[in-house]
This record gives sequence, structure tokens and C-alpha cells, in this order.
Amino acid sequence: MSAAAAKQDVIESDRQRAWRAAAAVCDPEVPVLTIEDLGVLRSVELEDASVTVEITPTYSGCPAMNTIALDVEVALEKAGFSKPVVKLVHSPAWTTDWMNDAAREKLRVFGIAPPAGSGSRGVLFGIDEIACPKCGSVNTRKISEFGSTACKAHYTCNACFEPFDYFKCI
Repeated sequence: MSAAAAKQDVIESDRQRAWRAAAAVCDPEVPVLTIEDLGVLRSVELEDASVTVEITPTYSGCPAMNTIALDVEVALEKAGFSKPVVKLVHSPAWTTDWMNDAAREKLRVFGIAPPAGSGSRGVLFGIDEIACPKCGSVNTRKISEFGSTACKAHYTCNACFEPFDYFKCI
């Protein structure tokens, strides 16, 4: 193996280590999800001894982004990367389509109804049926457009009478 190829292997190994460190950071508002689960973690790049991570907020003005950025910096420093840089990237805009299937299941198990699917006119106008994460019934109704955080709506189940949050489609 050439010296250049060996150096490239080390860089890729370090990049993967940095990705794993950043990817393990949990969302402070939904602690069962990592920023990788959400699709908020966009990229990890290494140049010389510097690591830069790009994250995309779930919506403009999300109050959790400052905490997430600080948590990513701390995770990278603990992984041995000095002076990491975390950049907020607003384009393309985040969408619930970036959430992986594991994230949707983690939400459901945690008691939050996962996004019903891709953003659509049906989602915008309240046509889609939202299944209760407790009993699975779609006999539910919206109580408030905003739940415990702005990215969730508050629902109640007419079958089991349990209240729950729904992670809105964006």
C-alpha cells in the first residue's frame, strides 16, 4: 500500500469515528432519537486535524439546535477531535422524510405517533389518519396544533382515551 493510500485510510477511519461520535448525540427534546435517526446530521468532513460537522434544524428557529451543536462538539472532543466546528445548514430544508425507519419505531414505542408519511396536501389540511401509538387506533382527534414542542401536535385517542403527541410531517 502506498503512503498516500495509507493516509487516505487513516482519514476515512477518523471520519467514520467522528461520524459515530456525532451520530450518537440525542435530540434533547426527544431523547430516544439520535440526530442520525432524525436525519439532522448531514455531513462530517475532516481536513488535516480539523473536523467539521453539518447539521440541519428540523424547522427554522428550533430551540434545540444550540444544545445539539454543543453536544456534538463535546462528543467530538471526547472522541479525540480538538476544536470541532459545527455548522447549521438550512438548505435543503429538513423534512420528516429524512427520518429513518428505526426513528419512527422508537417514537411509537416512546408514545409519540411518528410522522404519517411524506409531507402532502393531506397532511397540511388534516386529512391523514394519525394512529394512536398506544393502541394503534386511527379513531383519534387533534387537540392542539402544538404539543410538548412546536414540531409536535397534541392528539387524543377516542378508542383508549389516551392523549399523545404526533410528530408532524414537514
